[in-house]
Amino acid sequence: MKIGSFEINDKSEIFIIAELSANHNGSIETAIETIKAAKRVGANAIKLQTYTADTMTINCSKDDFIIKGTIWEGAKLHKLYQEAYTPWDWHKQLFEVAEAEGLICFSSPFDKTSVDFLESLNVPAYKIASFEITDIPFIEYVASKNKPIIISTGIAEKQDIELAINACKKMGNNKIALLKCTSGYPAPINEANLSMINDLAERYNVISGLSDHTMGSLSPIVATVLGAKIIEKHFILDRSIGGPDSTFSMNEKEFKIMVEDIRKVEASIGKVDYSLTSKQKSGKVFARSLYVVKDLKKGDYFDETNIRSIRPGLGLHPKYYNEIIGKKSNTDLERGTRMSLKYLTR
Repeated sequence: MKIGSFEINDKSEIFIIAELSANHNGSIETAIETIKAAKRVGANAIKLQTYTADTMTINCSKDDFIIKGTIWEGAKLHKLYQEAYTPWDWHKQLFEVAEAEGLICFSSPFDKTSVDFLESLNVPAYKIASFEITDIPFIEYVASKNKPIIISTGIAEKQDIELAINACKKMGNNKIALLKCTSGYPAPINEANLSMINDLAERYNVISGLSDHTMGSLSPIVATVLGAKIIEKHFILDRSIGGPDSTFSMNEKEFKIMVEDIRKVEASIGKVDYSLTSKQKSGKVFARSLYVVKDLKKGDYFDETNIRSIRPGLGLHPKYYNEIIGKKSNTDLERGTRMSLKYLTR
């Protein structure tokens, strides 16, 4: 699956997404600086969210429209989205800033109008947010644009995931990635359930990864070990600027450390390769090998007292030990001589 210039596959490095979300806090200058910071910390992409309060919900004070059980407890849905949204007239400039920085920029749309708007900006991919995974007609519309689709599974049961994948395939779009996600803000570490990353990839034959809301970078690091190819994390310049998503977002220093650690873990995982590097080969000098450890005369028998497997590894391979013991030497040998089969009397 290719997003912009980045090819995501089993052999590629992890595609790291910095999620801007509401962390511009209503300032385009902050949004621009956050994009530049995302480049500084080593992200591959910056992701926006494209909606308005009115495309997300209605302005209603009934109990159904009051948030409960989250960090936004008691807030009215419409008011929260009005505070958090990224103005559409910012998008073109933010895309241009990202391109100038060498970052891939894409977005999460939330209705057909936002998809149409993003199409006008030639967005390279789409992200389906966790709470939109059940909106099958919407997913079909997104899939119809034939762009790569990254789907978060934060509130999804197995049947929800299958419906979403089938919706994409129905539209002829097989460029699908699934992200394990826990829709808590922040998400408890004991609910991360990162074992799902590998299962999602194998069960549905897709790229898989992690959209992480836990605190810190432990989950992304573990996800790297478990084979994630995409990692998304909320990113903010400084939590002190506040905003709806600030408390569970990584600041610049934290995100930079996470990226560096992910790259180190990727390097340490490496690949299945039984060949040795030149450095490893040179280390074989400290392996064991067969040496003469006692002066021998021609005709003496090799035995446990005069032949031993010792360091360094410059002598005969120890696998020949039993073949040598009990045989006669065909020449005089000094203590410390590398043993060789040529010394055996035939």
